Amino acid sequence: MNHSLATADRTTHLKVVVVALVAAIIVVAVGITARFTAMDTETARVRTQSIVVKAHAPVAYTRTDTPSIL
Repeated sequence: MNHSLATADRTTHLKVVVVALVAAIIVVAVGITARFTAMDTETARVRTQSIVVKAHAPVAYTRTDTPSIL
């Protein structure tokens, strides 16, 4: 039995690659078949009808550590 990938033979490396490939295919398949429920689509529709906030003119803020005496 191979206990290290550095000293493993060709079949052990092949097994690791095959397991990783199968796991990646399962993750992709789950991601493709995922569907939104009716509640999720309703929430998304409500969010698109929200109030639009527009940016105003740019403002420059400054800060000094010295006190200003008039």
